[in-house]
Amino acid sequence: MKKVLSLLLVLVLVLGTLALVGCAPEEEAAEDKQAADKPAEEEEVVVRQLAFATGGTGGTYYPLGGAMAAVWNKNIEAINVTIQPSGASVENINRLASREVDIALAMNNVADSAFNGVGESFPKALTNFYALGVVYPEVMHVVTTQDSGIKTIADLQGKRVNPGPPGSGTFVTAMKILEAFGVDDFDSNPGSFTDAVAGMRDGTLDAAFAVIAFPGSAVVEMGMARDVKILEIDGADFDAVQKLIPFAAPFTITGGAYKGQDEDVMTIALQAVLYSNDELTDEEAYNITKILYEKTADIAAGHARGNQISIDNALDGITTPFHPGAIKYFKEIGIMD
Repeated sequence: MKKVLSLLLVLVLVLGTLALVGCAPEEEAAEDKQAADKPAEEEEVVVRQLAFATGGTGGTYYPLGGAMAAVWNKNIEAINVTIQPSGASVENINRLASREVDIALAMNNVADSAFNGVGESFPKALTNFYALGVVYPEVMHVVTTQDSGIKTIADLQGKRVNPGPPGSGTFVTAMKILEAFGVDDFDSNPGSFTDAVAGMRDGTLDAAFAVIAFPGSAVVEMGMARDVKILEIDGADFDAVQKLIPFAAPFTITGGAYKGQDEDVMTIALQAVLYSNDELTDEEAYNITKILYEKTADIAAGHARGNQISIDNALDGITTPFHPGAIKYFKEIGIMD
């Protein structure tokens, strides 16, 4: 009897073992299938924070920069751009060179002076920044009122003038223009163009300089209070200005754009350019440049000046080196060799 029980016990153990062996491959296959069906865990995207220096809150750079940043943040997964107000071009290039900010807007003539160490604003050459491309043309407005008695820029001798915010491209350019017209004695009241509009509206200021997009909303606003007069830069005067500002190009402010200014007026235009410091990666520069020129309609939805961003003008007037990432994009689309 004991022998029979022992045989039965052995038989049970053998059958159990076979059952386990038979099931193992099936269970492993099931586990493998579950593993295959399970979605792979997504790699965590590291988002880099980028600081974007723009300009004063009353100018074009600041709101346009906000519209640009919003479009970049929506379309480029690995970056988050935050705009910062600033004194504009001169300050922005200095902050790029010191790596306080990652990208910035600045005028092309200011960037050229910085790269070559020219003028009081740049006692030594700053070469550790790159161009990403032209954003829009910037138009010099030398503004007074129709009842001021001022006919030309030369008449600003001895007058109360706002040449723009210190550290801005407007200020640097204004001083060159005044020099070209022989104006060497005037009451300087530097500040934002918002300050200038208020000063001319209440009669405490005679004229102001502003390098802004055309038409300029601040000039339109000023025309609501007092008839506007734009002072001309033309003919021999333009030649004199261009000797001091080689990047200056002629630009026509069309009559009727501003209340009181019914006739066309010649002035100068420069370029607002997007620049970066030398720590922006090639991939970041490529993506930022690509979105800038391929999502202009989205930028324009946030600020009207987005309509003036054009790939056709992307390289105009830029004399400083381009970022390798921007070069890659421009070569892809065939506008750079």
